[in-house]
Amino acid sequence: MKELESPKPGARFLPLVPLRDMVVFPRMMAPFVVGRASSIGALEAALANPEKQIFLSAQKDPKVDEPSAPDIHELGVVAAVVQSLRLPNGHIKVMVEGIQRGRIRGWHSAPDHRGVVVEKIDSPPLSAPAGSEIYVYMQKVLGVFEQFAKLSHQLAFEGLLSSIKLDDPDTFADTLAGHLPTSIATAEKQALLETVNPLERLQKLQDLLEIEIEKINIDRRINNKVKKQMERAQKEYYLNEKIKAIHQELGKKDDKSDEIEELRDKIEKAGMPKEVKEKAMAELKRLEAMPNVSAEATVSRNYIDWLVSVPWKKATKEMRDIKHAERILNEDHFGLEKIKERILEFLAVRQLVTETKGSILCFVGPPGVGKTSLAKSIAKSLNRKFVRLSLGGVRDEAEIRGHRRTYIGAFPGQIIQLMKKAGTVNPVFLLDEVDKMSMDFRGDPSSALLEVLDPEQNNSFVDHYLDVEYDLSKVMFIATANVVHPIPPALKDRMEIIQLSGYTPNEKLAIAKQFLLPKQMKENGLAVEQATFDDAAIYGLIESYTREAGVRNLEREIASVCRKIARKIVGNDVTGPVNVVGPKLHEFLGKPKFRLSRKGEKAETGLATGLAWTEAGGDVLHVETTLMRGKGNLVLTGQLGDVMQESARAALSYVRTRAEIFGAEADFYEKQDIHVHVPEGAIPKDGPSAGITMATSILSAVTKFPVRKDVAMTGEITLRGKVLPVGGIKEKLLAAYRAGITTLVLPKENEKDLDEIPEEIRNVVEFHLVEDVDEVLRLALEGVPQVAVAKEITPPDEGKVPSGNMAH
Repeated sequence: MKELESPKPGARFLPLVPLRDMVVFPRMMAPFVVGRASSIGALEAALANPEKQIFLSAQKDPKVDEPSAPDIHELGVVAAVVQSLRLPNGHIKVMVEGIQRGRIRGWHSAPDHRGVVVEKIDSPPLSAPAGSEIYVYMQKVLGVFEQFAKLSHQLAFEGLLSSIKLDDPDTFADTLAGHLPTSIATAEKQALLETVNPLERLQKLQDLLEIEIEKINIDRRINNKVKKQMERAQKEYYLNEKIKAIHQELGKKDDKSDEIEELRDKIEKAGMPKEVKEKAMAELKRLEAMPNVSAEATVSRNYIDWLVSVPWKKATKEMRDIKHAERILNEDHFGLEKIKERILEFLAVRQLVTETKGSILCFVGPPGVGKTSLAKSIAKSLNRKFVRLSLGGVRDEAEIRGHRRTYIGAFPGQIIQLMKKAGTVNPVFLLDEVDKMSMDFRGDPSSALLEVLDPEQNNSFVDHYLDVEYDLSKVMFIATANVVHPIPPALKDRMEIIQLSGYTPNEKLAIAKQFLLPKQMKENGLAVEQATFDDAAIYGLIESYTREAGVRNLEREIASVCRKIARKIVGNDVTGPVNVVGPKLHEFLGKPKFRLSRKGEKAETGLATGLAWTEAGGDVLHVETTLMRGKGNLVLTGQLGDVMQESARAALSYVRTRAEIFGAEADFYEKQDIHVHVPEGAIPKDGPSAGITMATSILSAVTKFPVRKDVAMTGEITLRGKVLPVGGIKEKLLAAYRAGITTLVLPKENEKDLDEIPEEIRNVVEFHLVEDVDEVLRLALEGVPQVAVAKEITPPDEGKVPSGNMAH
């Protein structure tokens, strides 16, 4: 601490009292209590002086108990002690009056207090232009302060406004500053004290007052809103109590009593289990004790409404007549014998066993084959209610299990909501697009379905909202999906998977004639005698205007033809019935949209025909191979996936081991690049089932033996030349049948899948079941010497690598 022997001219020694959370301005009367020992010593030193002057300066941090020089603002105020009173606890209550600003220029210590050398600060004189401007500004600030005084409703301000004078800007600014509210921060008041120029001080003062006015206005608006809400609630409560008293005088029951009795009656009649009924009655008792206007009463009322609305024992009488059910299924759907048989089995079991566990079936097949409509027909044949839950894009577990009642606007999950909609405990419940569910931070809905679809658990399903056990064991759940692989294994394990393959052209023809044509003619206002479709026209729609496994797009095209016929009839463009025949389809629908995949016109070298499975059914796949001068590189094009590329490399390795047997040069792969292309290039392709097709195509290009045009094949290849089984046999065979291919080469292990092939295909297509690629080559290549295919190749010695570059 710096000690001074004597103050400089214009400065003087004064005792120092640091202030916490307080700023004293000149001409301001301020009371406060002095409690620190050093501050009491400073005050006593000031009282011993005739002038009783003391220096007051605010602390930078009010939490510091013994502040040093850096903790105290340099600029403070010289004040005179007006009154002092010693309290019983030793503290001194004091009233001071600010005299003038001062700046600390030095420090000195006394035995019991701290003193400072203070230089008094006078306000700078104002120039003539600034002087006239400041008096105008004073009027403006005074107006703002009057507005603040009116809004704050403090009597002290009213007396101040009557006594304030505008003759001295410095006195005017300090007087107003001394009456600022305590809500203004100490740092802002200190900045105001340190502003010596009166004009700048008035500008800061105006800013602070305008901010305080805005705060007061905001508080008043909030208080008014709260007051109105309280008045409304009190008014409603008063009127409700008055109505209740009037009803009592008249001997009538009030509405709430009627509502409580009605809910109690519903609970008694709902047929709830004992535990659920006890919980409902307890909730009803709570509701009875609540005022009607209570928000909690609405939550309880909604909860009880849901408990009594959900079916607990009401069930529809099931149709057990197997013949009647079979007739309904046949009327609504053509084909689908396997599924119809499964439903009839279910009915037969129900006749023998009264209480059976609920069934969970999953129909898997491409779009448009009738999965959803089949579920409706099942409900109709069983005489059960039908409800449908679409799971496509569902990400939130609460969609299945509901929200807890603690959340505002909570509701049960879709399972309970649809059970309420069904109104019975044994509906047919369709879970549509179960393979389209996803998950995010809100939970995994597929995991929530595990309990719903488990016959061992779903008799005690707990929804988060109801928070009681609900029996789903009597529900017949049917799920639908386009593909199986996105479904989690645990969920898949709980369902009986039934595959629905695509329809054959003949099946589509029958469906169109029996179902689609009558339906669309009726919807478009056409009578039976106004339009006719021959079989060639329907076949044309199937082959040239649609490319699908189901019949959804076929129905759209039939509807489009019906609309055009309706327009012609209304416009009087035709007389008599309109006959739609195959050659005239383009007049209704324009040019064909699809080119039917056909077998080749002739046998070609390097071109083999394979079969592919797609979500829309099956398709024919052509594999082309050509040789170019090069260094043995393998080029693969046509958007082939990783698995298909590996199949191509395996096929090339097999061909290299067999090339010499079939008359090719043993080192062909060292002098030539091999390019394998699979049209159409814009469509991604993957899977191992084209292995034998690519091997046949490569060997044909190497040996110059052409591939038969009427042969198509599918099967996975191994390096040893074995043919492994593949999937999607029915869809692939339908595609071959549509393309006019009559000879099919299939893996031996896929023989079991031929039972599902329609009779119309088995009668015209020749099947060859193979175990080795040599058999494939014998069937597919023209002009192959029998000695070549019969000759056995001795495998190379173990660990020995053939010479030449490996294909990449």
